[in-house]
Order: sequence, then structure tokens, then C-alpha cells
Amino acid sequence: MPDLSTVVLADLVPLELIVFIFFTLCTLLGGAGVVFSRTLFHSALSLILSLFGVAGYYALLSAGFLAVVQLMVYVGAIAILILFAIMFSRSNNQPEKGQANHQWWISLPVTAVLFLILMFVIGSVEWPVSDVAPPDDMVEQLGMAFLGSYLIPFQVIGVLLSVALIGGVILARDRVDTEEM
Repeated sequence: MPDLSTVVLADLVPLELIVFIFFTLCTLLGGAGVVFSRTLFHSALSLILSLFGVAGYYALLSAGFLAVVQLMVYVGAIAILILFAIMFSRSNNQPEKGQANHQWWISLPVTAVLFLILMFVIGSVEWPVSDVAPPDDMVEQLGMAFLGSYLIPFQVIGVLLSVALIGGVILARDRVDTEEM
């Protein structure tokens, strides 16, 4: 029997499991924060934490490109855009009384039934597994596709989203007396 004083935690629990548990806590606690937060700003911050946990899953699955895309696009762009929209709108983000949904008891059994159906479908499908390795230049091909034939639509969507954000800020801002003519 080994001496318990010499046993290290790394011998009992692999590092990957510890990191997986950390990212799981980030994802679940962030999602719970989005749902249960009383202010819109705190919900957006919790969304960033949850999206960061999902990026950690991609990194654990050796999908480094997807992890970086998750961080740059969702955490770095979408969530920050949401935060700016919340802050620029100058709306009252204080919690209101009676904000809780009183019909939560209806959603609880519906969610449980949908979860059981989803687990049944996932368990009954024969998922194909491929032994073929992806090409070495897969990231290069993806980059060329984005910067090649899809460059113009990507830029147009970026401009449209920026215009929508600016329009939303203008519509939501407070009017001063000199502007109301």
C-alpha cells in the first residue's frame, strides 16, 4: 500500500479532467448567470464566460482553429457588441420587481421531455466514424475560401451589422431639448 503523503493529485486525477471540469463550470455557471441575472449587463458578462468555456472545449478536442474562432468571433466580437449596445442605449438596467416568470413550472416538464427525446435520438443513431485524416492544408483552404469567393459577402454583412448597431444606438438614446424640433 503506497504512502498517502507521497501521492500527488496529478497521479489520481489527470490534468485533462481537471481542465474539462473547469471549462464545464465556466460554461454552466455562465449559462446560469445569463438566465438568472437580474440585469441585462450582468447577463451579457455571463454570456462571455459561457462562450469562453465553449472555446475551452474546442481546445480540449484539439480543434485549435475553432477555439480561436470562438474566442475572436463570439467572445471578442458578438459579446462585446452586445455589451456596447447595452451601455450605449442608456436604458435602465436596474432589476425590476416582479421580473421572474411565474410560468416556470410549465417549462420544467417540457424541457425534461425534450431532453429525453434528444437523448433517445442521439443514442439510437449510428454515427459514422471516418479513419481518413483531414488534409494538412485544411486551415489554408478555409482561409482562402473566406478571403476568396466569400470576401465581399463577409464585408457586406459586417457593414450591415455596424449600421444596425449605430441605428439602434441612435434610436435608443435620450433626446436633448435642442434636438426635439
